Amino acid sequence: MLSPLGASQRCFRAVILLVLAMSLLAGLLHVDITLLTPLLGDQDEGPPVTNVMFLKTHKTASSTVLNVLFRFAETHNLSVALPAGSRFHLGYPWLFLARYVEGVGRDGPQRRFNILCNHLRFNAPEVQKVVPNDTVYVSILRNPVSQLESSYAYYRGDTPAFRAAASLEAFLAAPLAYYNRSGDLRNAHARNNMWFDLGFDPDAPAEERYVRARLAEVQRRFPLVLIAEHFDESMVLLRRRLRWRLDDVVSFRLNARSPRGVARLSPAGRERAKRWCALDWRLYRHFNRTFWAQVRAELGPRRLRADVARLRARRRELAALCLQDGAPKNRTQIADRRLLPYQSGDADILGYNLRPGLDTQTLQRCQRMVMPELQYMARLYSLQHPEKPPKNIPFLKA
Repeated sequence: MLSPLGASQRCFRAVILLVLAMSLLAGLLHVDITLLTPLLGDQDEGPPVTNVMFLKTHKTASSTVLNVLFRFAETHNLSVALPAGSRFHLGYPWLFLARYVEGVGRDGPQRRFNILCNHLRFNAPEVQKVVPNDTVYVSILRNPVSQLESSYAYYRGDTPAFRAAASLEAFLAAPLAYYNRSGDLRNAHARNNMWFDLGFDPDAPAEERYVRARLAEVQRRFPLVLIAEHFDESMVLLRRRLRWRLDDVVSFRLNARSPRGVARLSPAGRERAKRWCALDWRLYRHFNRTFWAQVRAELGPRRLRADVARLRARRRELAALCLQDGAPKNRTQIADRRLLPYQSGDADILGYNLRPGLDTQTLQRCQRMVMPELQYMARLYSLQHPEKPPKNIPFLKA
């Protein structure tokens, strides 16, 4: 009989041989050994989480997260709660109602979906009608100064408060000259947009007691709030929480503007934006703190650096595999109109060209990674509801 010491020594030698074999294989295949470390137990244990509610806030890198969720749903044959009929959002800017989802009737037993991630204004009782009880709730926030600047460029033509202002600087110099507090929901993008998306009043006074109560409410409901400015770190933490594979969370940046179209606010304009969107500013600061507290508690600096490095290395590999020139293109350069992102306002939204000559399996994978959200939504709708007329995307037929 082997002694415990002898058995442990043999086990140790076996692990060392496994590591050496993997290192040799990685060298022969020219693969970064860090990409193989999940095989050595780096992945979190347990089955992957398959029930996710993602509150898709506006102009916060949420379209990229949506793509991650859509790809995971399609790969694992999960159900997605999609807008009913010809619509492309779930009732926004009105509060969400379960009947806005295709397949959910007004009467009778409610259908439950694995993934809920399209634009909606959060309404917890109605959301709970369409997702399972063990659903993980996630959202994402962005610095409200940058978020407001992006909203101005993207939604200017649809937002009465923005339409009459010559620039965002002019709007912020005298916002009440343009903004009507009458309750016009078309102005949702003009003030405290993330607060509004969470279902709260964007015009509420930023009183300490009220704000603290709402922040606590959000924290109870959303155990994970991602931060757009730290997107890769957010994906690492999301992957850990959901127990997903690395490739599940690797993404290319979607629905992003050309850098030439990004306006730079003056220091005074930035301070005015913080005051005008005081509720969003409090929201962002609070969850930026909680995000980094969670990262420190669950990952620590060393593992965070290693996991972010692996994520970025894998993204570079997939970009080299999938993308022509490895870079995003403006609307005039996109060869395949099926991959053309929706253009809105003054924003020049970038997309991608795929490398020619990809085999069928690789082409399908790459197409999903660069597919704009409207096209991907229409694709999933046709897959899930083949008996329904397909969603029409007018700008693709222009």
